[in-house]
Amino acid sequence: MNSKTELRRREATDTDALPADLHPLLRRLYARRGIRQASELERGAKNLHPFQSLSGIQAAVEILQRALANNLCIMIVGDFDADGATSTALTVLALRSMGGQNVKYLVPNRFDDGYGLSPEVVEQAAARGAQLIVTVDNGISSHAGVALAHEKGIPVVVTDHHLPGETLPDADAIVNPNLNDCTFPSKSLAGVGVAFYLMLALRSQLRNCGVTTLPNLAELLDLVALGTVADVVPLDANNRILVWQGLSRIRAGKCRPGIRALLEIANRDARQLAASDLGFALGPRLNAAGRLDDMSVGVALLLSEDLGQARMLASELDALNQTRKEIEQGMQSEALALCDRLEASSEALPLGIAMYHPEWHQGVVGILASRLKERFHRPVIAFAPAGDGTLKGSGRSIAGLHMRDALERLDTLNPGLIIKFGGHAMAAGLSLEEANFDRFRQCFADLVGDWLDAESLQGVVWSDGELMAQELTLPTAELLREAGPWGQAFPEPTFDGKFRLLQQKLVGERHLKVMIEPLGGGPLLDGIAFNIDTALWPDPSVKQVELAYKLDVNEFRGNRNVQLIIDHLWAL
Repeated sequence: MNSKTELRRREATDTDALPADLHPLLRRLYARRGIRQASELERGAKNLHPFQSLSGIQAAVEILQRALANNLCIMIVGDFDADGATSTALTVLALRSMGGQNVKYLVPNRFDDGYGLSPEVVEQAAARGAQLIVTVDNGISSHAGVALAHEKGIPVVVTDHHLPGETLPDADAIVNPNLNDCTFPSKSLAGVGVAFYLMLALRSQLRNCGVTTLPNLAELLDLVALGTVADVVPLDANNRILVWQGLSRIRAGKCRPGIRALLEIANRDARQLAASDLGFALGPRLNAAGRLDDMSVGVALLLSEDLGQARMLASELDALNQTRKEIEQGMQSEALALCDRLEASSEALPLGIAMYHPEWHQGVVGILASRLKERFHRPVIAFAPAGDGTLKGSGRSIAGLHMRDALERLDTLNPGLIIKFGGHAMAAGLSLEEANFDRFRQCFADLVGDWLDAESLQGVVWSDGELMAQELTLPTAELLREAGPWGQAFPEPTFDGKFRLLQQKLVGERHLKVMIEPLGGGPLLDGIAFNIDTALWPDPSVKQVELAYKLDVNEFRGNRNVQLIIDHLWAL
């Protein structure tokens, strides 16, 4: 915990509109997350927003229906992250199950093809016989790729969730909840969510046309849950339903062999799976393929019908993830050394940090930016060489600064500085000429300095308050686990309290295992703090601590006990 981090409690709000029979603790937690009525807590699939209000979806369905009827070669073009991989696998599986005899997929290579439906990817699709291109989790900024596809006589359906620019590509149909004219209530669908909705609409159209042998698309909700959580989109009411339904299928053993293999290699029990496991255990292993190698491995895993083959592919992804961790560790050390030198000089650390090292790996700069953002609590963009005189950058932001809007403003103020950019409020990607890096770094620092004030840079740990001693129990932990799914914009409950520190020891390289008891009396509790600063902990002189923690269920050799997952600790 650094000195710039402050503990604040979420404000209590009115709970009168919530069901009277709801557990009092859950009433408080839900109200603090903006839940105002019981309908927002529904998790049944029948409560999903209907697909009809997604603009462009009918045009997309008609194009797909004709392609299936005429047995055209449909090429699914995905993206090289977990959302893109799940979107690709879901669309391929759904189209094949609805009669598609000639459905293929193509995942751009991060290092050779660039992002999205680039002209290079269109050339590959055409060479493989594509007669229709469907993008998933990309395409909203692929003007040149769509134009080239049309030159080659290939229609394009774009499905995406990224924010559109001022102009849209000239695609034959575009499905994206973030289009200006789209009235779909949830703007937070992940790419896999958009793809799932398109497949629902197509299935409905085929049924209305008299097709009787149609799949149960609920069988693909495990993929929707994984992609949605891994892409860290806000878990609004609609996304919570999608994730809960997918989680429930996985817990019941009704998941694809690829997901089962990932669970095995991550040592996760499917029956006790939480949404956080999808984000922290499965997502990174899937993402490792796109970061270091080729996401086709990840898609092949998700498409596999054979558990033995899936286990081999999952093992390959696990090895890639270990390599990614090692690369990231080295890059982080170099980045922190650069920051230390900057802080030691007469200059203050800029409010917006842009960093570049000629030996950094472009597949890992996004994670590096995220780590630096967490450490310094300010927007960060990390760059790596693309090998052709340009740099690929990945940015992560903090509350109060919309990363994509910031890049758009920089591009407007400095024409030609950025080659291309795209993304969301909290994450974005861009490329620029290596020779322009120093100029970009200064422009980014100046812009962030204009847009943010000192208070925005204050790291805040939000707490739901204290738990009473009688609430620090296994039933409470189980209640909280089942009350989710928790995630982005619907955060897992975090509590704070003061405890007597009875035991502390280092486990692994950087994890602190403790035994504690509440200062006011209560049960003896186990706790663990991951990735602590080993220069500060363990500290035998510290006898009392204040903690910000989550209440968790620890399972070991068949025994279930309550455990505190410690996010922050302060010596008292």
